[in-house]
Amino acid sequence: MEFMHPIKVAALYRFVAFEAPEELQTRIHEKCIAGGITGTILLAREGINGTVAGDPDAIDALIAFLRSIPGCTELDVKYSHAKEMPFYRMKVRLKKEIVTLGVDGIDPKREVGTYVQADDWNALISDPDTVLIDTRNDYEVAIGTFEGAIDPRTKSFSEFPEWFRAHREELAAGKTKFAMFCTGGIRCEKSTAFLKAEGIDEVYHLEGGILRYLENIPEAESKWQGECFVFDERVSVTHGLELGEMELCHACRRPISQNDKLSGHFEEGVSCPACVAERTEEDRARFAERQRQIALAKKRGKQHIGVIPRADD
Repeated sequence: MEFMHPIKVAALYRFVAFEAPEELQTRIHEKCIAGGITGTILLAREGINGTVAGDPDAIDALIAFLRSIPGCTELDVKYSHAKEMPFYRMKVRLKKEIVTLGVDGIDPKREVGTYVQADDWNALISDPDTVLIDTRNDYEVAIGTFEGAIDPRTKSFSEFPEWFRAHREELAAGKTKFAMFCTGGIRCEKSTAFLKAEGIDEVYHLEGGILRYLENIPEAESKWQGECFVFDERVSVTHGLELGEMELCHACRRPISQNDKLSGHFEEGVSCPACVAERTEEDRARFAERQRQIALAKKRGKQHIGVIPRADD
């Protein structure tokens, strides 16, 4: 696939045992800064996870460097492209988990579901014996998902175990196969490891996640409906990883449509229909001032880089 956009974006992860992730933090950060790369990389004892963007040669050099780290030779990487830098700064953070499930003892390196390639995914999810579960958060599912997928309506991934335990019997009624998916593959690796630990035998997940499916499966053959939310300033992508139509509410960092922007609850940088009831008057006043500063910076030809955390951070 040929891309005309100059910025290369790499979504990466690998479950690998790091004895001292803090020793990698500075090395990785320095490599990124030297290459003019921006984004976020998370490090934990269970592995590495992140999304970064930059000049294609710099991104290729970074991926080669990361794959030289013991245990990271098979680092999972999915590439896309953007017209402009989708991140404002570079962060390398230490975490307890690279994706937070919150259940002790879950280790995808030890036990995980069966990987299913994008080319074989349609057949699996069309099988009437398969329970198809979207492991992403509610605001992600709202703008797109696979045909027939169950939406757990979770606000964060850490709510998934409780949801599954509460609904296990009804989900399994007359079914033997569980198939799960997420944006890039990391959450469904952990969720399939969780289901295996819960005693579910036939567990499957989409290798490379939705992004690899959209990259490889032609729209005419696709069972994907809508757009796929991505965690950067592109907001969403569609088939062929083309830029979607969704925008971002800079108050809560959830995706918003053109219809959302017509709502009386939408005020740029201050609120949207999804978050208007979540914020106090003090919050809205602070956000309004931030939006004013953004407008002033734009008028002066500068970039304002203040960031308001996503609601589920």
